[in-house]
This record gives sequence, structure tokens and C-alpha cells, in this order.
Amino acid sequence: MASKKRRRHAASRPADGQPTGRPSPPRRGTTGGRDSLPIAAIVVILLALAVVVIVADITFTWLAGGQTQAAQTTPSTANPTSFGVVVQGRGGSWTNVTPDQLDQMLSHQEFTLLNVKTPYEGEIQGTDLYIPYDQLAARASELPADKGARILVYCHSGNTSRIAAQTLLDLGYTDVWNLDGGMAAWVASGRQLVYVNR
Repeated sequence: MASKKRRRHAASRPADGQPTGRPSPPRRGTTGGRDSLPIAAIVVILLALAVVVIVADITFTWLAGGQTQAAQTTPSTANPTSFGVVVQGRGGSWTNVTPDQLDQMLSHQEFTLLNVKTPYEGEIQGTDLYIPYDQLAARASELPADKGARILVYCHSGNTSRIAAQTLLDLGYTDVWNLDGGMAAWVASGRQLVYVNR
């Protein structure tokens, strides 16, 4: 009798020894098991990284669109020409020149030379106007009336004169130039500054 019970009990088990009444745990590689959790986590992480990259891109684009003065005047492209380097600004471009090139231009000056350094620290001989870069829009009446007139701006190092160049573009001027490196580059090239009561 006992041997019949054993046979029945053994017959109710599958070949792997598991009782037929209980579900088998999922095997590796099948859907719905533990292995699908790491794949889902990886997908979520990749989606989160994509969102971060998109948000960062939108933020930098927004800043470059003119929300800060420093960002709005960062050159997006620079193209060398036969004289100077054309820098693309917002709504136009200006041309960067070296001290040597400015010196050549001064020998037959046909432009307005504009010092935008604040505070005043001297100027290049032949300077026509001194207007701090952050006052250009407010003092636009002092600038040439002709929007096609050539204006060359400079400051101490070239940083604020780039802002001034962009401001001039914003005011509608179309022939804007900038001394790359500013008065520091001018002096480093062996040239002098003059001091005028401004």
C-alpha cells in the first residue's frame, strides 16, 4: 500500500522534481522576470540624461540669444578677410583688427575712433570720442548720424569693446570695427597711450 502512495506522489511531480500545483519561477531571459528590471532602469536613466541634455541646450541657447551682455556678444563665427577678422554678432557683424592694422588705418583715418573703456585710463592718439560701453545707447546722439559710417571701438582688453560693437549693431550701425586685445595689445606692440581731460 505504501509503495502505491509513493508511486502516485512521484507521478504528480514533473521531471524536475517540482510539484505541479506550484508555479515555476521565471527563468533568466524571459519577460516579466528579474532581468527586465535592470533594462527598465537603464531606459529610465537614458531618458533622464536626454532630458538633461535638452534642457542644457535650451538654456545655453537662451543665454546666447541675448539675455546677458557677455553671452550676447560672444562671437559665433570668425572669418578672416584680407584685412581683419569678421566676427558674427547678433543682427550683423563687426571686424576685429590688430594694433598693426589699426596703426595703418590711422595713417589715413576715415572713421570714428571710439574709446569705450570705463573708467577712463587714457586713449590711443587720434581718438574722436570717449563714451563708456554701458552708456552708448543713452548717448547715441553723440555718435555719427550716418548708420553706414565706420566706427572703430576699443577698450582695455577687448572684452567690453565687443559688447560695445554689439550695441552699435543693435543701434543700426553697419560698419563696425573693434581693436582685438584693446589698449593692452596696443601698448604690448610698443605703442603709447595719451591722456586727455575727458
